[in-house]
Amino acid sequence: MHKPTSGARAPDSILCVVGARPNFMKMAPIMAALGDLEPKLAVSLVHTGQHYDAAMNHQYFEALGIPQPDTNLEVGSGSHAVQTAEVMRRFEPVLDAKRPSAVLVVGDVNSTLACALVAAKKGIPVIHVEAGLRSFDRAMPEEINRILTDQISDLLFITERSGRENLLREGIADSRIRFVGNVMIDTLRRNLEKAVPVAGILKDACRGTFLDGHDGYAVLTLHRPSNVDDPDTLRTLLETVLKIGARLPVIFPLHPRTRAMIERFGFNKMLDVHELLQLPPIGYLEMLGLMKDARVVLTDSGGIQEETTALGVPCITLRNNTERPITVDEGTNTIAGQDPAKILAAFDEIMRGGGKAGRVPEFWDGQASVRIAASIHEWLKNGLRD
Repeated sequence: MHKPTSGARAPDSILCVVGARPNFMKMAPIMAALGDLEPKLAVSLVHTGQHYDAAMNHQYFEALGIPQPDTNLEVGSGSHAVQTAEVMRRFEPVLDAKRPSAVLVVGDVNSTLACALVAAKKGIPVIHVEAGLRSFDRAMPEEINRILTDQISDLLFITERSGRENLLREGIADSRIRFVGNVMIDTLRRNLEKAVPVAGILKDACRGTFLDGHDGYAVLTLHRPSNVDDPDTLRTLLETVLKIGARLPVIFPLHPRTRAMIERFGFNKMLDVHELLQLPPIGYLEMLGLMKDARVVLTDSGGIQEETTALGVPCITLRNNTERPITVDEGTNTIAGQDPAKILAAFDEIMRGGGKAGRVPEFWDGQASVRIAASIHEWLKNGLRD
């Protein structure tokens, strides 16, 4: 447990950190809930700029009702080492100037670990939302970020009960762990009625007749280096998707990294088929609209595994593991990896019987952020004690 450093510090203040778009969906309801606390809590927001597409960032902030950041570090891209180091270098003077009671980080991106490290080194308590998730695959950079952030955090909020078991096994004191549920689902529930219908998305893409004659559609997202950086793996996945597209139209919002790799490897022409609709990166409300009415979603995204479970939409995960096992054990998720036979078998099962029905997991009720804010309030009131 960290002890506050000496010197002047604004009482009861939280410095929140976002770095990449998945963080935005997690931070939006937390900041709203913290803002409702009485007595008032001073809350400020730092955006590291790890995801630096200005138009997309604005779209997410506006759609989710997140206040504009008090500080933008404008770090941009780089290797994992360069990006992490640059976030730390730029975050330290902000921390020195604001001297918060605690730093709150979410998720598992490089910014999460970098800002947690700076705070911990300076004796400022760290709060980690979405703690305890484990894929047990240390080849994933996010797994390293998750493990290290949890080790230096003082207050750890978990989304599912397996997170507690993981943390206890790694030596984290049970008194520092709080089971509160999933803040991503808070955001989903609050925005479901505002989701952009698929018809509007297709009209904007000038493909309004894309689904004519078909009973539904599939959604595909790909972005992880393990899937898109190797030409053989990417080709195999795309060829498998085209087989699916021959039976069910596929809508494919393209991550910038994925588009760059498709162009680098010369795969553009193989995707130039009527049954596959490529879209540029889309906003949260558009993606929510695509997912909620899809027959199936194919993805390598952790957050989408959770969102499809909350929506009751079958999900095929194009990875060999998941740090969110509850989406498999209780939800609608099936792990298929990059094996075409497994992917197509999972797809066939969905087409025959609709796929796994699943259920909404415990505390995925839209109130996780309220529980987080109440717990932080109590923790501050008790003088940052466990």
